[in-house]
Amino acid sequence: MPDKICIHCFVSGKVQGVWFRASTQKQAQCLGLTGWVRNLPDGRVEVLACGKREDVVQLHTWLKHGPPLANVTDLAYEELPWQALQGFDVA
Repeated sequence: MPDKICIHCFVSGKVQGVWFRASTQKQAQCLGLTGWVRNLPDGRVEVLACGKREDVVQLHTWLKHGPPLANVTDLAYEELPWQALQGFDVA
């Protein structure tokens, strides 16, 4: 089991206009993760997060509910091989 991984997520529900991207960025930065978060035209939020497995798992757990104003109804994700990225951006 590799120590560093990435996850690619699609978060559905009331996740736009509720500070989801900024909150995700803050959570990821606190965990020392790299990657990005962006809104999609269909109302979902897309996230790519890379880092130590335990930290990525913590972010994944947080994404299941998101910030206080969000209402997450689905979280689809896949694990990807490690990618060396810089920072965690809001796209």
